[in-house]
Amino acid sequence: MLAWGIALAVLLPLAALGAIAARGSGALWPHLINYVLPEAARETALLLAGTGIIVVAVGTGTAWLVTAYRFPGRNALSWALLLPLATPVYIVAYAYLDLLHPAGPLQSALRDLLGLASPQDLRLPEFRSLGGAILLFGFVLYPYVYLNVRTNFLLQSAEALEAARILGSSGGRAFFQIAVPLARPAIAAGSALALMETLGDIGACEFLGIQSLTVSLYVTWATRGSVEGAAQIALAMLVPVAGLLLLTYRSRVGRISAAATPRPLAARRLAPLAGAAAATACAIPVLLGFAAPAVHLLLLAWARVSEHGVSPLLLSYAWNSARFAAAASVLAVAAGFTLAFCQRYARINMPVRIVQTGYAVPGTVVAVGLLGILSAADAAIGFLGIENLRGALLLASPFGLLLAYLARFLAIPTSAVEAGYAKLPPALDEAARIVGANASAVARDIHWPLLRTTIGSAALLVFIECVKELPATLLLRPLNTETLATFLYGEASRGVYEDGAVAALAMIALGVLPILLLSQSGRPRRSAPPIAARVAGALPDRPLAARP
Repeated sequence: MLAWGIALAVLLPLAALGAIAARGSGALWPHLINYVLPEAARETALLLAGTGIIVVAVGTGTAWLVTAYRFPGRNALSWALLLPLATPVYIVAYAYLDLLHPAGPLQSALRDLLGLASPQDLRLPEFRSLGGAILLFGFVLYPYVYLNVRTNFLLQSAEALEAARILGSSGGRAFFQIAVPLARPAIAAGSALALMETLGDIGACEFLGIQSLTVSLYVTWATRGSVEGAAQIALAMLVPVAGLLLLTYRSRVGRISAAATPRPLAARRLAPLAGAAAATACAIPVLLGFAAPAVHLLLLAWARVSEHGVSPLLLSYAWNSARFAAAASVLAVAAGFTLAFCQRYARINMPVRIVQTGYAVPGTVVAVGLLGILSAADAAIGFLGIENLRGALLLASPFGLLLAYLARFLAIPTSAVEAGYAKLPPALDEAARIVGANASAVARDIHWPLLRTTIGSAALLVFIECVKELPATLLLRPLNTETLATFLYGEASRGVYEDGAVAALAMIALGVLPILLLSQSGRPRRSAPPIAARVAGALPDRPLAARP
Protein backbone atom coordinates (compact mmCIF):
# COMPACT_ATOMS: atom_id res chain seq x y z
CA MET A 1 0.00 0.00 0.00
CA LEU A 2 2.86 2.37 0.76
CA ALA A 3 4.31 1.90 -2.72
CA TRP A 4 0.96 2.59 -4.34
CA GLY A 5 0.53 5.68 -2.17
CA ILE A 6 3.84 7.10 -3.41
CA ALA A 7 2.89 6.33 -7.02
CA LEU A 8 -0.48 8.04 -6.47
CA ALA A 9 1.30 11.18 -5.26
CA VAL A 10 3.14 11.29 -8.60
CA LEU A 11 -0.01 10.66 -10.65
CA LEU A 12 -2.26 13.03 -8.69
CA PRO A 13 -1.07 16.28 -10.38
CA LEU A 14 -1.70 14.78 -13.81
CA ALA A 15 -5.12 13.49 -12.79
CA ALA A 16 -6.00 16.93 -11.42
CA LEU A 17 -5.30 18.60 -14.78
CA GLY A 18 -8.50 17.31 -16.32
CA ALA A 19 -10.64 18.56 -13.44
CA ILE A 20 -8.96 21.98 -13.47
CA ALA A 21 -9.28 22.32 -17.24
CA ALA A 22 -12.97 21.38 -17.10
CA ARG A 23 -13.65 24.28 -14.73
CA GLY A 24 -12.66 26.80 -17.41
CA SER A 25 -15.29 28.91 -19.09
CA GLY A 26 -16.60 27.84 -22.47
CA ALA A 27 -15.09 30.90 -24.14
CA LEU A 28 -11.54 30.20 -22.97
CA TRP A 29 -10.92 26.97 -24.88
CA PRO A 30 -11.97 28.39 -28.29
CA HIS A 31 -9.68 31.36 -27.65
CA LEU A 32 -6.78 29.02 -26.95
CA ILE A 33 -7.50 26.94 -30.05
CA ASN A 34 -7.82 29.94 -32.35
CA TYR A 35 -5.10 32.25 -31.06
CA VAL A 36 -2.68 30.50 -28.69
CA LEU A 37 -2.25 26.80 -29.37
CA PRO A 38 -1.66 26.84 -33.17
CA GLU A 39 1.31 29.21 -33.00
CA ALA A 40 2.63 27.67 -29.78
CA ALA A 41 2.36 24.16 -31.21
CA ARG A 42 4.07 25.22 -34.45
CA GLU A 43 6.98 26.89 -32.66
CA THR A 44 7.32 23.96 -30.27
CA ALA A 45 7.32 21.43 -33.11
CA LEU A 46 9.95 23.37 -35.07
CA LEU A 47 12.07 23.80 -31.95
CA LEU A 48 11.90 20.08 -31.15
CA ALA A 49 12.66 19.07 -34.73
CA GLY A 50 15.65 21.39 -35.08
CA THR A 51 17.02 20.51 -31.66
CA GLY A 52 16.62 16.81 -32.40
CA ILE A 53 18.65 17.07 -35.60
CA ILE A 54 21.51 18.91 -33.88
CA VAL A 55 21.71 16.71 -30.77
CA VAL A 56 21.72 13.55 -32.87
CA ALA A 57 24.32 14.84 -35.33
CA VAL A 58 26.64 16.41 -32.75
CA GLY A 59 26.22 13.76 -30.06
CA THR A 60 26.63 10.78 -32.38
CA GLY A 61 29.44 12.32 -34.42
CA THR A 62 31.57 13.36 -31.46
CA ALA A 63 30.97 10.02 -29.71
CA TRP A 64 32.27 8.18 -32.78
CA LEU A 65 35.32 10.41 -33.12
CA VAL A 66 36.52 9.99 -29.52
CA THR A 67 35.77 6.24 -29.59
CA ALA A 68 37.08 5.12 -33.00
CA TYR A 69 40.06 7.45 -33.50
CA ARG A 70 43.10 8.82 -31.69
CA PHE A 71 44.03 12.46 -32.16
CA PRO A 72 45.59 15.29 -30.11
CA GLY A 73 43.46 16.19 -27.09
CA ARG A 74 41.21 13.14 -27.43
CA ASN A 75 41.35 12.13 -23.76
CA ALA A 76 40.55 15.63 -22.50
CA LEU A 77 37.78 16.16 -25.05
CA SER A 78 36.12 12.84 -24.22
CA TRP A 79 35.09 14.19 -20.79
CA ALA A 80 34.95 17.89 -21.74
CA LEU A 81 32.13 17.07 -24.16
CA LEU A 82 29.93 16.44 -21.10
CA LEU A 83 30.49 19.92 -19.62
CA PRO A 84 27.40 21.59 -21.19
CA LEU A 85 25.26 19.46 -18.89
CA ALA A 86 26.73 21.35 -15.90
CA THR A 87 24.67 24.47 -16.66
CA PRO A 88 20.93 24.80 -17.30
CA VAL A 89 19.89 25.92 -20.77
CA TYR A 90 18.42 29.19 -19.52
CA ILE A 91 21.77 30.19 -17.96
CA VAL A 92 23.54 29.66 -21.29
CA ALA A 93 20.80 31.64 -23.05
CA TYR A 94 21.16 34.39 -20.47
CA ALA A 95 24.92 34.61 -21.16
CA TYR A 96 24.55 34.64 -24.94
CA LEU A 97 21.91 37.38 -24.84
CA ASP A 98 24.48 39.73 -23.33
CA LEU A 99 27.44 38.34 -25.29
CA LEU A 100 25.73 38.73 -28.69
CA HIS A 101 23.82 41.94 -28.02
CA PRO A 102 24.50 44.73 -30.57
CA ALA A 103 26.15 46.68 -27.76
CA GLY A 104 27.73 43.57 -26.27
CA PRO A 105 31.42 42.66 -26.21
CA LEU A 106 31.49 40.50 -29.35
CA GLN A 107 29.90 42.94 -31.78
CA SER A 108 31.68 45.88 -30.15
CA ALA A 109 35.04 44.15 -30.64
CA LEU A 110 34.22 43.39 -34.28
CA ARG A 111 33.28 47.02 -34.94
CA ASP A 112 36.49 48.25 -33.32
CA LEU A 113 38.48 45.81 -35.41
CA LEU A 114 36.81 46.99 -38.63
CA GLY A 115 36.88 50.69 -37.69
CA LEU A 116 33.09 51.06 -37.49
CA ALA A 117 31.51 53.49 -35.06
CA SER A 118 27.78 52.79 -35.02
CA PRO A 119 26.03 49.52 -34.11
CA GLN A 120 23.97 50.04 -37.28
CA ASP A 121 27.10 49.62 -39.41
CA LEU A 122 27.55 45.99 -38.38
CA ARG A 123 24.73 43.75 -37.18
CA LEU A 124 25.06 40.02 -36.70
CA PRO A 125 21.97 37.85 -37.22
CA GLU A 126 19.45 38.29 -34.41
CA PHE A 127 20.00 35.70 -31.68
CA ARG A 128 16.46 36.17 -30.32
CA SER A 129 14.90 33.90 -32.93
CA LEU A 130 13.80 30.36 -33.51
CA GLY A 131 17.09 29.60 -35.26
CA GLY A 132 19.07 30.93 -32.32
CA ALA A 133 17.00 28.85 -29.90
CA ILE A 134 17.54 25.68 -31.95
CA LEU A 135 21.31 26.22 -31.98
CA LEU A 136 21.32 26.97 -28.27
CA PHE A 137 19.34 23.90 -27.23
CA GLY A 138 21.25 21.68 -29.67
CA PHE A 139 24.72 22.63 -28.43
CA VAL A 140 23.76 22.49 -24.75
CA LEU A 141 21.72 19.26 -24.75
CA TYR A 142 23.74 17.09 -27.16
CA PRO A 143 25.56 15.37 -24.20
CA TYR A 144 22.42 13.32 -23.55
CA VAL A 145 23.00 11.63 -26.91
CA TYR A 146 26.79 11.69 -26.63
CA LEU A 147 26.84 9.87 -23.30
CA ASN A 148 24.42 7.13 -24.36
CA VAL A 149 25.94 6.60 -27.80
CA ARG A 150 29.55 6.60 -26.65
CA THR A 151 28.72 3.92 -24.11
CA ASN A 152 27.08 1.92 -26.90
CA PHE A 153 30.08 2.33 -29.19
CA LEU A 154 32.41 1.14 -26.41
CA LEU A 155 30.30 -1.99 -25.95
CA GLN A 156 30.01 -2.80 -29.64
CA SER A 157 32.04 -5.74 -30.87
CA ALA A 158 35.02 -4.79 -33.00
CA GLU A 159 34.70 -7.81 -35.32
CA ALA A 160 31.91 -6.37 -37.47
CA LEU A 161 33.63 -3.02 -37.99
CA GLU A 162 37.02 -4.62 -38.69
CA ALA A 163 35.43 -7.01 -41.18
CA ALA A 164 33.93 -4.02 -42.97
CA ARG A 165 37.36 -2.39 -43.16
CA ILE A 166 38.91 -5.59 -44.53
CA LEU A 167 36.22 -5.68 -47.22
CA GLY A 168 37.20 -2.18 -48.28
CA SER A 169 34.59 -0.06 -46.53
CA SER A 170 35.75 3.41 -45.61
CA GLY A 171 35.47 4.73 -42.07
CA GLY A 172 32.46 6.83 -42.98
CA ARG A 173 30.66 3.93 -44.64
CA ALA A 174 31.29 1.63 -41.64
CA PHE A 175 30.01 4.38 -39.37
CA PHE A 176 26.72 4.90 -41.23
CA GLN A 177 26.01 1.28 -42.19
CA ILE A 178 27.19 -0.62 -39.10
CA ALA A 179 27.94 1.55 -36.06
CA VAL A 180 24.90 3.84 -36.30
CA PRO A 181 22.31 1.05 -36.85
CA LEU A 182 23.71 -0.82 -33.85
CA ALA A 183 23.55 2.36 -31.77
CA ARG A 184 20.05 3.36 -32.91
CA PRO A 185 18.35 2.49 -29.56
CA ALA A 186 20.91 4.58 -27.65
CA ILE A 187 20.45 7.47 -30.11
CA ALA A 188 16.68 7.33 -29.66
CA ALA A 189 16.88 7.21 -25.86
CA GLY A 190 19.37 10.08 -25.66
CA SER A 191 17.49 12.28 -28.10
CA ALA A 192 14.23 11.64 -26.22
CA LEU A 193 15.84 12.90 -22.99
CA ALA A 194 17.16 16.01 -24.76
CA LEU A 195 13.76 16.75 -26.30
CA MET A 196 12.03 16.31 -22.94
CA GLU A 197 14.35 18.97 -21.53
CA THR A 198 13.58 21.22 -24.51
CA LEU A 199 9.83 20.77 -24.15
CA GLY A 200 9.88 21.61 -20.44
CA ASP A 201 12.07 24.72 -20.73
CA ILE A 202 10.59 28.11 -19.96
CA GLY A 203 13.51 30.43 -19.23
CA ALA A 204 15.52 30.10 -22.44
CA CYS A 205 12.42 30.14 -24.64
CA GLU A 206 11.08 33.30 -23.03
CA PHE A 207 14.49 35.00 -23.14
CA LEU A 208 14.74 34.24 -26.88
CA GLY A 209 11.15 35.20 -27.71
CA ILE A 210 9.93 31.68 -28.53
CA GLN A 211 6.22 31.26 -27.93
CA SER A 212 6.42 27.59 -26.97
CA LEU A 213 3.70 25.61 -25.24
CA THR A 214 5.49 25.96 -21.90
CA VAL A 215 5.84 29.73 -22.25
CA SER A 216 2.17 30.02 -23.29
CA LEU A 217 1.18 28.03 -20.22
CA TYR A 218 3.15 30.29 -17.89
CA VAL A 219 1.87 33.49 -19.50
CA THR A 220 -1.72 32.24 -19.29
CA TRP A 221 -1.31 31.56 -15.58
CA ALA A 222 0.92 34.48 -14.49
CA THR A 223 -0.33 37.27 -16.76
CA ARG A 224 -3.98 36.38 -17.31
CA GLY A 225 -4.49 34.71 -13.92
CA SER A 226 -6.19 31.70 -15.48
CA VAL A 227 -5.23 28.40 -13.89
CA GLU A 228 -7.92 26.70 -15.99
CA GLY A 229 -6.39 27.95 -19.24
CA ALA A 230 -2.96 26.87 -18.08
CA ALA A 231 -4.33 23.41 -17.33
CA GLN A 232 -5.83 23.19 -20.81
CA ILE A 233 -2.47 24.02 -22.38
CA ALA A 234 -0.82 21.49 -20.05
CA LEU A 235 -3.16 18.81 -21.38
CA ALA A 236 -2.04 19.68 -24.90
CA MET A 237 1.59 19.34 -23.78
CA LEU A 238 0.94 15.76 -22.73
CA VAL A 239 0.67 14.79 -26.42
CA PRO A 240 4.37 15.35 -27.24
CA VAL A 241 5.27 13.90 -23.83
CA ALA A 242 3.45 10.69 -24.75
CA GLY A 243 5.28 10.64 -28.08
CA LEU A 244 8.66 10.97 -26.38
CA LEU A 245 7.79 8.24 -23.88
CA LEU A 246 6.81 6.00 -26.78
CA LEU A 247 10.12 6.76 -28.47
CA THR A 248 11.99 5.77 -25.31
CA TYR A 249 9.95 2.56 -24.99
CA ARG A 250 10.50 1.61 -28.61
CA SER A 251 14.23 2.21 -28.20
CA ARG A 252 14.30 -0.31 -25.38
CA VAL A 253 12.27 -3.05 -27.01
CA GLY A 254 14.13 -2.62 -30.28
CA ARG A 255 17.56 -2.90 -28.71
CA ILE A 256 20.07 -4.93 -30.70
CA SER A 257 22.18 -7.10 -28.44
CA ALA A 258 25.90 -7.14 -28.82
CA ALA A 259 28.18 -10.10 -28.51
CA ALA A 260 28.33 -11.79 -25.13
CA THR A 261 32.00 -10.87 -24.64
CA PRO A 262 32.69 -8.14 -27.18
CA ARG A 263 36.21 -7.06 -27.95
CA PRO A 264 36.22 -3.25 -27.93
CA LEU A 265 37.14 -1.40 -31.08
CA ALA A 266 40.79 -0.34 -31.22
CA ALA A 267 41.03 3.39 -31.89
CA ARG A 268 43.01 4.24 -35.03
CA ARG A 269 45.50 7.11 -35.03
CA LEU A 270 44.58 9.84 -37.50
CA ALA A 271 47.01 11.69 -39.73
CA PRO A 272 48.04 15.15 -38.41
CA LEU A 273 45.63 17.11 -40.62
CA ALA A 274 42.71 14.73 -40.02
CA GLY A 275 43.51 14.67 -36.31
CA ALA A 276 43.42 18.45 -36.10
CA ALA A 277 40.06 18.45 -37.90
CA ALA A 278 38.66 15.83 -35.47
CA ALA A 279 39.91 17.78 -32.45
CA THR A 280 38.34 20.97 -33.82
CA ALA A 281 35.03 19.21 -34.48
CA CYS A 282 34.94 17.97 -30.87
CA ALA A 283 36.09 21.28 -29.38
CA ILE A 284 33.44 23.43 -31.10
CA PRO A 285 30.49 21.96 -29.12
CA VAL A 286 32.41 22.40 -25.86
CA LEU A 287 33.24 26.00 -26.77
CA LEU A 288 29.70 26.95 -27.79
CA GLY A 289 27.82 24.93 -25.18
CA PHE A 290 29.95 25.66 -22.13
CA ALA A 291 33.26 27.53 -22.40
CA ALA A 292 32.12 30.76 -24.08
CA PRO A 293 29.09 31.43 -21.84
CA ALA A 294 30.94 30.31 -18.69
CA VAL A 295 33.89 32.64 -19.32
CA HIS A 296 31.57 35.55 -20.10
CA LEU A 297 29.59 34.97 -16.91
CA LEU A 298 32.80 34.75 -14.93
CA LEU A 299 33.99 38.12 -16.27
CA LEU A 300 30.63 39.76 -15.55
CA ALA A 301 30.51 38.32 -12.05
CA TRP A 302 34.09 39.37 -11.30
CA ALA A 303 33.36 42.94 -12.37
CA ARG A 304 30.25 43.02 -10.18
CA VAL A 305 31.81 41.46 -7.07
CA SER A 306 35.05 43.46 -7.25
CA GLU A 307 33.08 46.73 -7.34
CA HIS A 308 30.07 46.07 -5.11
CA GLY A 309 30.80 42.78 -3.33
CA VAL A 310 28.30 39.96 -2.97
CA SER A 311 24.79 41.04 -2.11
CA PRO A 312 23.42 39.56 1.16
CA LEU A 313 20.17 38.92 -0.70
CA LEU A 314 22.05 36.69 -3.14
CA LEU A 315 23.34 34.63 -0.25
CA SER A 316 19.79 34.19 1.04
CA TYR A 317 18.64 33.10 -2.44
CA ALA A 318 21.45 30.54 -2.55
CA TRP A 319 20.39 29.30 0.89
CA ASN A 320 16.79 28.94 -0.31
CA SER A 321 17.91 26.93 -3.36
CA ALA A 322 20.12 24.70 -1.24
CA ARG A 323 17.57 24.01 1.52
CA PHE A 324 14.68 23.27 -0.85
CA ALA A 325 16.90 20.98 -2.94
CA ALA A 326 18.28 19.22 0.15
CA ALA A 327 14.81 18.60 1.59
CA ALA A 328 13.58 17.28 -1.75
CA SER A 329 16.63 15.01 -2.03
CA VAL A 330 15.95 13.45 1.38
CA LEU A 331 12.27 12.88 0.52
CA ALA A 332 13.07 11.49 -2.92
CA VAL A 333 15.72 9.09 -1.63
CA ALA A 334 13.43 7.81 1.13
CA ALA A 335 10.53 7.33 -1.28
CA GLY A 336 12.71 5.85 -4.03
CA PHE A 337 14.31 3.34 -1.67
CA THR A 338 10.88 2.37 -0.36
CA LEU A 339 9.54 1.80 -3.88
CA ALA A 340 12.53 -0.25 -4.99
CA PHE A 341 12.43 -2.30 -1.77
CA CYS A 342 8.73 -3.05 -2.24
CA GLN A 343 9.41 -4.06 -5.82
CA ARG A 344 12.10 -6.50 -4.68
CA TYR A 345 10.53 -7.79 -1.49
CA ALA A 346 6.84 -7.85 -2.43
CA ARG A 347 7.20 -8.20 -6.23
CA ILE A 348 5.24 -4.97 -6.93
CA ASN A 349 6.40 -3.54 -10.26
CA MET A 350 3.70 -1.14 -11.41
CA PRO A 351 4.33 1.69 -8.87
CA VAL A 352 7.99 1.83 -9.93
CA ARG A 353 7.05 2.08 -13.61
CA ILE A 354 4.51 4.83 -12.85
CA VAL A 355 7.08 6.86 -10.93
CA GLN A 356 9.70 6.49 -13.68
CA THR A 357 7.41 8.23 -16.18
CA GLY A 358 7.25 11.33 -13.97
CA TYR A 359 10.66 12.51 -15.16
CA ALA A 360 9.27 12.90 -18.67
CA VAL A 361 6.51 15.31 -17.57
CA PRO A 362 7.58 18.99 -17.71
CA GLY A 363 7.71 20.88 -14.44
CA THR A 364 5.06 23.32 -15.65
CA VAL A 365 2.54 20.51 -16.16
CA VAL A 366 3.20 19.07 -12.70
CA ALA A 367 3.03 22.54 -11.12
CA VAL A 368 -0.33 23.42 -12.69
CA GLY A 369 -1.83 20.18 -11.46
CA LEU A 370 -0.51 20.82 -7.95
CA LEU A 371 -1.85 24.40 -7.99
CA GLY A 372 -5.37 23.07 -8.26
CA ILE A 373 -4.84 20.42 -5.60
CA LEU A 374 -3.28 22.84 -3.11
CA SER A 375 -5.98 25.46 -3.75
CA ALA A 376 -8.68 22.88 -3.08
CA ALA A 377 -6.87 21.75 0.08
CA ASP A 378 -6.61 25.34 1.33
CA ALA A 379 -10.32 25.85 0.64
CA ALA A 380 -11.13 22.69 2.59
CA ILE A 381 -9.02 23.89 5.53
CA GLY A 382 -10.80 27.25 5.45
CA PHE A 383 -14.16 25.46 5.36
CA LEU A 384 -13.34 23.92 8.74
CA GLY A 385 -13.63 27.40 10.24
CA ILE A 386 -10.33 27.41 12.09
CA GLU A 387 -9.27 31.07 12.19
CA ASN A 388 -5.54 30.44 12.37
CA LEU A 389 -5.61 28.11 9.38
CA ARG A 390 -7.49 30.25 6.90
CA GLY A 391 -5.93 31.55 3.70
CA ALA A 392 -3.33 30.13 1.33
CA LEU A 393 -1.81 27.87 3.95
CA LEU A 394 -0.35 25.25 1.60
CA LEU A 395 0.16 27.51 -1.40
CA ALA A 396 2.20 29.89 0.72
CA SER A 397 4.46 27.12 2.06
CA PRO A 398 7.26 25.02 0.55
CA PHE A 399 4.94 21.99 0.64
CA GLY A 400 3.78 22.32 -2.96
CA LEU A 401 7.27 22.96 -4.29
CA LEU A 402 8.64 19.89 -2.54
CA LEU A 403 5.79 17.80 -3.95
CA ALA A 404 6.59 19.06 -7.45
CA TYR A 405 10.28 18.21 -7.02
CA LEU A 406 9.31 14.77 -5.74
CA ALA A 407 6.98 14.08 -8.68
CA ARG A 408 9.57 15.28 -11.21
CA PHE A 409 12.70 13.65 -9.87
CA LEU A 410 11.61 10.61 -7.87
CA ALA A 411 12.52 8.51 -10.92
CA ILE A 412 16.24 9.22 -10.33
CA PRO A 413 16.67 7.47 -6.94
CA THR A 414 14.10 4.82 -7.80
CA SER A 415 15.94 3.78 -10.96
CA ALA A 416 19.32 3.99 -9.23
CA VAL A 417 18.27 1.78 -6.32
CA GLU A 418 16.53 -0.62 -8.69
CA ALA A 419 19.79 -0.97 -10.63
CA GLY A 420 21.69 -1.44 -7.36
CA TYR A 421 19.29 -4.18 -6.29
CA ALA A 422 20.00 -6.02 -9.55
CA LYS A 423 23.55 -6.59 -8.27
CA LEU A 424 22.40 -8.08 -4.93
CA PRO A 425 21.52 -11.79 -5.16
CA PRO A 426 18.04 -12.78 -3.93
CA ALA A 427 19.80 -15.39 -1.79
CA LEU A 428 20.81 -12.50 0.49
CA ASP A 429 17.18 -11.90 1.44
CA GLU A 430 16.55 -15.62 1.93
CA ALA A 431 19.54 -15.89 4.24
CA ALA A 432 18.29 -12.89 6.20
CA ARG A 433 15.03 -14.70 6.87
CA ILE A 434 17.00 -17.71 8.09
CA VAL A 435 18.67 -15.61 10.79
CA GLY A 436 15.31 -14.15 11.79
CA ALA A 437 15.35 -10.70 10.17
CA ASN A 438 11.97 -9.21 9.24
CA ALA A 439 11.36 -6.91 6.26
CA SER A 440 12.20 -3.68 8.10
CA ALA A 441 15.42 -5.19 9.48
CA VAL A 442 16.44 -6.39 6.02
CA ALA A 443 15.87 -2.91 4.55
CA ARG A 444 17.51 -1.03 7.43
CA ASP A 445 20.44 -3.28 8.32
CA ILE A 446 21.30 -5.02 5.04
CA HIS A 447 20.00 -3.30 1.93
CA TRP A 448 20.57 0.30 3.00
CA PRO A 449 24.24 -0.20 4.03
CA LEU A 450 25.02 -2.21 0.89
CA LEU A 451 23.34 0.39 -1.35
CA ARG A 452 24.64 3.43 0.53
CA THR A 453 26.94 4.58 -2.28
CA THR A 454 24.19 4.24 -4.89
CA ILE A 455 21.70 6.07 -2.68
CA GLY A 456 24.15 8.88 -1.95
CA SER A 457 24.90 9.37 -5.64
CA ALA A 458 21.18 9.48 -6.45
CA ALA A 459 20.60 12.06 -3.69
CA LEU A 460 23.30 14.31 -5.14
CA LEU A 461 21.80 14.02 -8.62
CA VAL A 462 18.36 14.97 -7.30
CA PHE A 463 19.93 17.95 -5.50
CA ILE A 464 21.49 19.18 -8.75
CA GLU A 465 18.23 18.80 -10.68
CA CYS A 466 16.21 20.65 -8.02
CA VAL A 467 18.65 23.58 -7.99
CA LYS A 468 18.34 23.86 -11.77
CA GLU A 469 14.55 23.44 -11.96
CA LEU A 470 12.90 26.71 -13.02
CA PRO A 471 9.27 26.20 -14.20
CA ALA A 472 7.97 24.39 -11.11
CA THR A 473 9.88 26.78 -8.83
CA LEU A 474 8.39 29.82 -10.55
CA LEU A 475 4.84 28.55 -10.10
CA LEU A 476 5.03 26.99 -6.64
CA ARG A 477 7.70 28.83 -4.64
CA PRO A 478 6.50 30.17 -1.28
CA LEU A 479 5.27 33.75 -1.15
CA ASN A 480 8.01 36.41 -1.04
CA THR A 481 10.68 33.77 -1.57
CA GLU A 482 13.36 33.81 -4.25
CA THR A 483 15.79 31.11 -5.29
CA LEU A 484 18.83 31.49 -7.50
CA ALA A 485 16.83 30.18 -10.47
CA THR A 486 13.90 32.57 -10.03
CA PHE A 487 16.18 35.52 -9.26
CA LEU A 488 18.20 34.87 -12.41
CA TYR A 489 14.98 34.61 -14.41
CA GLY A 490 13.79 37.95 -13.10
CA GLU A 491 17.13 39.67 -13.75
CA ALA A 492 17.25 38.40 -17.32
CA SER A 493 13.66 39.47 -17.93
CA ARG A 494 14.62 43.02 -16.85
CA GLY A 495 17.86 42.95 -18.83
CA VAL A 496 20.06 43.39 -15.74
CA TYR A 497 23.04 41.10 -16.26
CA GLU A 498 25.58 41.90 -13.54
CA ASP A 499 23.75 40.50 -10.50
CA GLY A 500 22.34 37.73 -12.65
CA ALA A 501 25.84 36.62 -13.63
CA VAL A 502 26.77 36.17 -9.96
CA ALA A 503 23.59 34.13 -9.42
CA ALA A 504 24.36 32.01 -12.48
CA LEU A 505 27.85 31.22 -11.22
CA ALA A 506 26.44 30.41 -7.78
CA MET A 507 24.07 27.90 -9.40
CA ILE A 508 26.98 26.33 -11.28
CA ALA A 509 28.90 26.10 -7.99
CA LEU A 510 25.95 24.42 -6.27
CA GLY A 511 25.97 21.89 -9.09
CA VAL A 512 29.74 21.36 -9.13
CA LEU A 513 30.06 20.69 -5.40
CA PRO A 514 27.78 17.62 -5.50
CA ILE A 515 29.70 16.36 -8.54
CA LEU A 516 32.93 16.57 -6.51
CA LEU A 517 31.23 14.61 -3.75
CA LEU A 518 30.12 12.03 -6.30
CA SER A 519 33.74 11.42 -7.21
CA GLN A 520 34.45 10.59 -3.53
CA SER A 521 31.37 8.42 -2.99
CA GLY A 522 32.90 5.17 -4.11
CA ARG A 523 35.08 4.57 -1.05
CA PRO A 524 34.28 1.30 0.68
CA ARG A 525 32.97 1.04 4.21
CA ARG A 526 35.43 0.04 6.90
CA SER A 527 33.19 -2.61 8.38
CA ALA A 528 29.91 -4.31 7.62
CA PRO A 529 26.93 -4.04 9.97
CA PRO A 530 26.54 -6.99 12.37
CA ILE A 531 23.43 -8.41 10.78
CA ALA A 532 25.05 -8.24 7.36
CA ALA A 533 27.96 -10.30 8.67
CA ARG A 534 25.53 -12.85 10.11
CA VAL A 535 23.69 -13.03 6.78
CA ALA A 536 26.97 -13.45 4.91
CA GLY A 537 27.77 -16.41 7.16
CA ALA A 538 24.41 -17.97 6.39
CA LEU A 539 24.86 -17.74 2.62
CA PRO A 540 25.74 -21.00 0.88
CA ASP A 541 29.16 -21.46 -0.70
CA ARG A 542 27.77 -21.99 -4.19
CA PRO A 543 26.00 -19.04 -5.88
CA LEU A 544 22.23 -19.22 -6.06
CA ALA A 545 20.37 -18.50 -9.28
CA ALA A 546 18.59 -15.17 -9.22
CA ARG A 547 14.81 -15.35 -8.98
CA PRO A 548 12.86 -14.21 -12.03
